[in-house]
Amino acid sequence: MCAKATMEEFEALLQESFEIDTPDEGSVVKGKVIAIEAGQAIIDVGYKMEGRVDLKEFANPGEAPEIAVGDEVEVYLDRVENARGEASISREKARREEAWDRLEKAYEKEERVEGAIFGRVKGGFTVDLGGAVAFLPGSQVDVRPVRDAGPLMGMKQPFQILKMDRRRGNIVVSRRAILEESRAEQRAEVIGKLSEGMVVDGVVKNITEYGAFVDLGGVDGLLHVTDMAWRRVNHPSEILSIGETLKVQVIKINKETHRISLGMKQLQEDPWDAVERSYPLGSVHKGRVTNITDYGAFVELEAGVEGLVHVSEMSWTKKNVHPGKIVSTSQEVDVMVLEIDSAKRRVSLGLKQTMRNPWEVFAETHPVGSTIEGEVKNITEFGLFVGLDNDIDGMVHLSDLSWDQRGEDAIQNYRKGDVVQAAVLEVDVEKERISLSIKALGEDTFSEAIDGVKRGSVITVNVTAIEDGGIEVEYNGMKSFIRRSDLSRDRAEQRPERFQVGDKVDARVTNVDAKTRRLGLSIKAREIAEEKEAVEQYGSSDSGASLGDILSAALKGDRN
Repeated sequence: MCAKATMEEFEALLQESFEIDTPDEGSVVKGKVIAIEAGQAIIDVGYKMEGRVDLKEFANPGEAPEIAVGDEVEVYLDRVENARGEASISREKARREEAWDRLEKAYEKEERVEGAIFGRVKGGFTVDLGGAVAFLPGSQVDVRPVRDAGPLMGMKQPFQILKMDRRRGNIVVSRRAILEESRAEQRAEVIGKLSEGMVVDGVVKNITEYGAFVDLGGVDGLLHVTDMAWRRVNHPSEILSIGETLKVQVIKINKETHRISLGMKQLQEDPWDAVERSYPLGSVHKGRVTNITDYGAFVELEAGVEGLVHVSEMSWTKKNVHPGKIVSTSQEVDVMVLEIDSAKRRVSLGLKQTMRNPWEVFAETHPVGSTIEGEVKNITEFGLFVGLDNDIDGMVHLSDLSWDQRGEDAIQNYRKGDVVQAAVLEVDVEKERISLSIKALGEDTFSEAIDGVKRGSVITVNVTAIEDGGIEVEYNGMKSFIRRSDLSRDRAEQRPERFQVGDKVDARVTNVDAKTRRLGLSIKAREIAEEKEAVEQYGSSDSGASLGDILSAALKGDRN
């Protein structure tokens, strides 16, 4: 009887075990910590199953595990029985499943999630979101590049989920989005308290080539380099340093973009208010060259007041050189105020006006007719340029090179570097021209030779050469030529061969050309003039005398 009862109890227990539902593998179950040994927690998950979990799975990144015997925990059931006959369980996977459910809900609602940065990976960081690991790109850590992320490691803070894919196990989060949202709220609050024209304190946060960013207590404003001082500032670092506290004026606020423009010079007295009074036209002042361009040089008269010396006002003599060849940066120079435009904040200055006009000086020291000596600087098709004192030039025109030669021929006698003497013909200060003459220092043999000779005069010349086209003659050393057609009134006598070298011949002067230095002579013109004179003296048109009679009488009269 007893054996039968024992058998029935065993069958009942076996049936009971079959009726108990075994949990599904791959699900999260609850368990109880029944022991902790060898760095592991032994957990009873019910169903007469136990499993082991490493203690590190109960710890948050960078923290010690918080687990004790008797604690109830949720674990992930991988397999009901492993090789050791125990359940294969994982606390980490349970937390991950729980976290994914929670994170998906937050992602759908665009809510923030809490996490902690615990590691570095290529391109960013890893973040623990309470069981699920997310990727934080380096560009999403802060609103500005972060050089040292050490202080952020292990610190619980909010993140925004940008993207997640449960199937692939990918989550991308952003810390920057949280900061920007918070910053925007703070910015709006600070901007709401600011107004244009207000003077506030700020701290220099960053310096660039074009200006500095100033923290106004949660919102940054741009202090442009042109608004730092009335004077020229080449780089903001000349007058500002990072961390410096300064007073600035709010110049402009863009309500839409929340951009704030700041100014420092607006808190100082504008030097341009007194420019016209301090720098009257024509006055000379000392200044410092601050910048050199292709078209001139900027000279600082005082802090905040600069003027331009245009390249045309830099030198009396150096016309086509770069301003950098005349002045250098930081050089102190004397300048004259030529023009002031207060509306455009411009001052036109002159450098050459502080020195005497070299053409005026030359005119005073070298009156017309005086002799100069200089080096031939250049030779052109129309004359020579001769170097004079004070780096100026004078020109000798072709027509002023020689009395005896054509200018085109005479210029062939000169070379660059030759030292020549010349007479001053004219000094035009306004046009900056000096006319010189080399031939004026020599004798004008032509003028001397024809002294007293004028058109219509009859002169005696010596025949020096017989040519087919006429005869060459000489008068007081000056050569001339009588053409065949001018050799006689009588066509039959217009023969050059009837003359011989050495003959003396009377000819009438038909032209005196001082420019070409030529005398125009004609025997024919002399004969016609003599005939006309004889007719007037010895006969008349109605006397009935023949031309031969008149001439015969005229000749007799000459003999008597």
